[in-house]
Amino acid sequence: MEEFIKIVLQSGKTALDLALYVLLPVLVVMMAIMKVVEARGILALVARFVQPVLRWFGIPGAGAFAIMQLLFVSFAAPLATLAIMEKDGTSRRRIAATLAMVFTMSQANVVFPMVAVGLNLGVILLTSLVGGLAAAALTYYLFTRSVSDNDMPAEPFAASSGEHRKSTSLNLMILGGQEAVQVILGAIPILILAIFLVNVLKSTGAIILLESALSPMFSWIGFPVVAVLPLATKYLAGGTAMMGVTINLLKEGAITVQELNRMAGFLTNPCDIVGVAVLISAGARSSSVVRPAIAGAAVGILIRGVLHLLIF
Repeated sequence: MEEFIKIVLQSGKTALDLALYVLLPVLVVMMAIMKVVEARGILALVARFVQPVLRWFGIPGAGAFAIMQLLFVSFAAPLATLAIMEKDGTSRRRIAATLAMVFTMSQANVVFPMVAVGLNLGVILLTSLVGGLAAAALTYYLFTRSVSDNDMPAEPFAASSGEHRKSTSLNLMILGGQEAVQVILGAIPILILAIFLVNVLKSTGAIILLESALSPMFSWIGFPVVAVLPLATKYLAGGTAMMGVTINLLKEGAITVQELNRMAGFLTNPCDIVGVAVLISAGARSSSVVRPAIAGAAVGILIRGVLHLLIF
């Protein structure tokens, strides 16, 4: 019982550190900016401009913001765009496609620190776009065919209310920041539970068993056996934890830069317990389509992984 309580308390501390000191500052700034962009009509303008291209992949025009936020800010930054899509009339099928794309592509908070130790940025960005668009298209056209869009209002990306248009930019940013706080507060329970599950798996030795089970397959595809640790850490504990483990392995000489780039297609994405928990906290409509989004992301990540194996 004492060990159980320690795991619970440690999980709570880790989750609160992540929510309050990592996610909250990023989301407050991003949602403050997005609130101004939405109220001034810039979001609607960009959405209409890119919609003819993105719609073929099932992605709404606002998905362009999610792409930029993920690739150049952090894995949590697209939460601001998803929160807007929850309210602006975007259909659940297109939300699912956007989620699948976000789950597949690389997050800046992991990629840019690892570029300093040899990760190839150009290839990462290229495979992110290819895999992300493939995941979105598969989700929209295949995995969500039975999802009803009856909840979709007639005018997606509608102009903001007159009250918001008349507000000053400072007031809009404060309002966006307040909404971000509400989103993060709603995400804390699921974060604690997700991290608690990871800690239980570690303490019971499940990860060690996983390493033993996956070692033969890793040897077959050309990954070093030690790669089981960063991969298991990534999908159970998140990208930030994986980054710390991987950089340590590089410093110790356990893996090479080439091996890092070969594994990167499977490692650099937010489709893990923590990442999914954070991103679906955007709202009920995002949560309702998480399964088809993960299915599409699984194919997109596989495409990215194969591309990295072929390139490197």
